[in-house]
Amino acid sequence: MNILGLSAFFHESACCLLQDGRLVAAASEERFSRVKHDPRLPVDAFRHCLEAGGIDLTEVDCLAYYERPVAKLGRQLWSGTPASVAGGAWLDPRGALRLLRERLGYDGPIRTFDHHASHAASAFFFSGFEEAAVLTADGVGEWATTTLGHGRGAHLELLAETQFPHSIGLLYSTVTAYLGFEVNDGEFKVMGLAPYGEPTLADRLSRLVRIGDGGRYALDTRFFAYPVGERMHSPLFEELVGFPPRRPGEPLEAHHHDLARSVQLVLESLLLELVDELRRRTGAEDLCFAGGVALNCVANARLLREGPFRRLFVPPAAGDAGGAVGAAALAHVELTGERPAVAPLCSAGLGPAFSPDHVAAVVRATDLPAEDYRGRTVDLLERVADALAERRVVGWFHGPMEFGPRALGARSILANPMDPGIRDRLNALVKKREAFRPFAPSVLAAQAGRHFDLDHPSPFMLETCQVRSALELPGITHVDGSARPQTVHPETSPRFAALLEAFHRRTGCPMLVNTSFNVRGEPIVCTPVDALFCFVDAGLDLLVLEDFVLRREDLPAELPELLAPWRTRQRSGFAGRKTAVPGPLYTFV
Repeated sequence: MNILGLSAFFHESACCLLQDGRLVAAASEERFSRVKHDPRLPVDAFRHCLEAGGIDLTEVDCLAYYERPVAKLGRQLWSGTPASVAGGAWLDPRGALRLLRERLGYDGPIRTFDHHASHAASAFFFSGFEEAAVLTADGVGEWATTTLGHGRGAHLELLAETQFPHSIGLLYSTVTAYLGFEVNDGEFKVMGLAPYGEPTLADRLSRLVRIGDGGRYALDTRFFAYPVGERMHSPLFEELVGFPPRRPGEPLEAHHHDLARSVQLVLESLLLELVDELRRRTGAEDLCFAGGVALNCVANARLLREGPFRRLFVPPAAGDAGGAVGAAALAHVELTGERPAVAPLCSAGLGPAFSPDHVAAVVRATDLPAEDYRGRTVDLLERVADALAERRVVGWFHGPMEFGPRALGARSILANPMDPGIRDRLNALVKKREAFRPFAPSVLAAQAGRHFDLDHPSPFMLETCQVRSALELPGITHVDGSARPQTVHPETSPRFAALLEAFHRRTGCPMLVNTSFNVRGEPIVCTPVDALFCFVDAGLDLLVLEDFVLRREDLPAELPELLAPWRTRQRSGFAGRKTAVPGPLYTFV
């Protein structure tokens, strides 16, 4: 049975393929279109899934969509979204499903599912847990913003929900916007900024959230202006915090740090109350968590450390992109009566992969000097480990692309975590981003407990812990002594694990700085050509394209001009295959 799951038309559109209950492919459209957070119909992700499954459109049994358009339209109309948005086209609740048929050429069955049910399914059915409590939290789906649920076998039940406009996700996004960051993108920045501040505003912000009975809560809506205001906050919010909103690019001052720390604490405190209620209502020992809020790795760590559950599973694409996976899982349950997966999801490598011969053709086409290590994997790893030990920065491209926002050793920028200047170099020259943002380590799973306060696998880099290493690790240690490790196992990431082992033999350090292979404003690279562009743009020292190594010092000075036609052709090709968004472009709704 072939089921395609899709999320589209709001944020992070994506497609996945479930074959006989096994997740064989998943990708976000942004990686192909090169438009960050691309909300448009995931045409190229759809094509990737068909190719990965070895099927054509006639072999698709069902298409599963991650939300219910009619219910969503009802909430948008209730909240007063202007009819002028997207030319009023969003007022047609059938528009989304019609576009799925027209643009994808699909005339088979389509099933739609509640947005938060899709989130819940994306976590529970791929956790490997036979039974678990399930928490979802984001900005908003159709009406729900937070749900409590219970999964057992093939059965997933949502027990309670908090509805729009009451949303802890939107409270966090309000602060994100107030601090001058972009909503649905800058929440990671608020989380990274928080340890620099003190929770001086936590008591004030906590008064905006009232906990009710049965795992529900309410916000004091007088302090907010979403979804139809030009800002997310009202004048009362500004009075509450005591300083005006920061404009993008303005200096970050102590009170900005304090606001970030305070909203982070309010988020964590509310989530802890919700999981206590979940434990009481379900009696389950394990917790699954999904939705955009589940990407807050600091909160995840606290839920596991202080909450009532034994284990926590957060899927690698916990946001809207992962809703495609959850919808496909729900369709599988409806069609077969069985849960789609028994074993836990251990790898996010669900995107496109490129053979060494394909890479060789790209290298030949550019006429760039490259070291060819085909058939000599050990020599390749020794070569790269030497460069990393010498504190060079490496672009690493190998295997299937990761699904989700984290680079996990397939599309990564790697560096030496013991280099005291590496954070400043990466932030200023390579990633071109704010200096306060930390970098995460990838560490050999067998060595993780010696260097981090971590006693379980963390393959998707979705929780923080304290660094307790005997090594000096300035490249990955945040201001509060924490880090966000990815544990790497040879069975799931053999070449990446072998590279870590080679680096460990040279330096005594079993980890590397691992940040996503992209520059600011760009999605993570997908293809070898994307990697070449980023190699040039980011100023990396070395690029590893599967079995080929390119050195910056060997590149011709005119390379940016040589690559320009490729980049123009790539972007124009994608632009011609897209369709208009049939819904509001408001980032809040």
